[in-house]
Amino acid sequence: MAAVPGDVPVAVRTRGLTKYYGAQAVVNELDLDIARGTCVGLLGPNGAGKTTTIRMLTGNLPITAGRAEVLGLDVSTRGSTVRARLGIVPQTDNLDPDFTVEENLRIYASYFGHTLQFDDARMAQLLDFVALDGKRAHKVDALSGGMRRRLSIARALVNDPDLILLDEPTTGLDPQIRHMIWARVRDLLRQGRTILLTTHYIEEAERLCDEVIIMDQGRIVTAGAPRKLVAEYINADVLEVGLPLVDMQELAREIDDVRFEHIGTTTYCYSRQADRIAERLKARGIFSWLLRPANLEDVFFVTTGRDLRD
Repeated sequence: MAAVPGDVPVAVRTRGLTKYYGAQAVVNELDLDIARGTCVGLLGPNGAGKTTTIRMLTGNLPITAGRAEVLGLDVSTRGSTVRARLGIVPQTDNLDPDFTVEENLRIYASYFGHTLQFDDARMAQLLDFVALDGKRAHKVDALSGGMRRRLSIARALVNDPDLILLDEPTTGLDPQIRHMIWARVRDLLRQGRTILLTTHYIEEAERLCDEVIIMDQGRIVTAGAPRKLVAEYINADVLEVGLPLVDMQELAREIDDVRFEHIGTTTYCYSRQADRIAERLKARGIFSWLLRPANLEDVFFVTTGRDLRD
């Protein structure tokens, strides 16, 4: 990925960041530059190395090789200081189910010692921010999944962090809760926070991120602003049709800028003249198709493939 200009403050910088498990490189010579005050998304199929990268950046996983600096501090030697300035929302909730919402926040605040001012006003501010102000006395195991996720976000903000790490923050949540969390992420960006986000929801990255980094097999395969990547890799509309490839190739004869991909029973046509192919489909009485603008998901499949990953 492109380096951040020298006059722009950097929240995260890695050089040659590598993690081996046995003989396998799970993260392989990763170079990251994340500017402060931006939202950057880490995308990739299962096993791409996203969560391992996050764990190394927090100092919770030893680095095999290379270097990582977070907020100007070397993670390998200043890990505890780095963690004190991070807000972390893990992939799976690790709230204490035996405690109330308020107790979870107060106990977490106590980990930061006497230097952290966490009073009733700050408590009320955080609970209002995540729309849990009426749930202060409720036990965690009485909360819905969406409420627990919002509490995890509130807990991550207890120490007023400079950098917030969101590891698949909306997985399994209904659309209303997902959009509410997106709104809160935008609020945090307006406050000048830096956010590093991992997600399997491509739409989430497209909506929230200033830049996305697509990883596969521990390496960066491409990076850039979402719309820039779409223009670079696709630069066309997409026509999805449930017809054999040979039929679509026949329909697209004499159209130069067309590329095909056949997956399962669907043929994907990428072309700036996809509307012409759609007109030919209609002329043949075929109306079961989808014509849409290219998006970041198309870039994801072009760069990482469509094979299933375990």
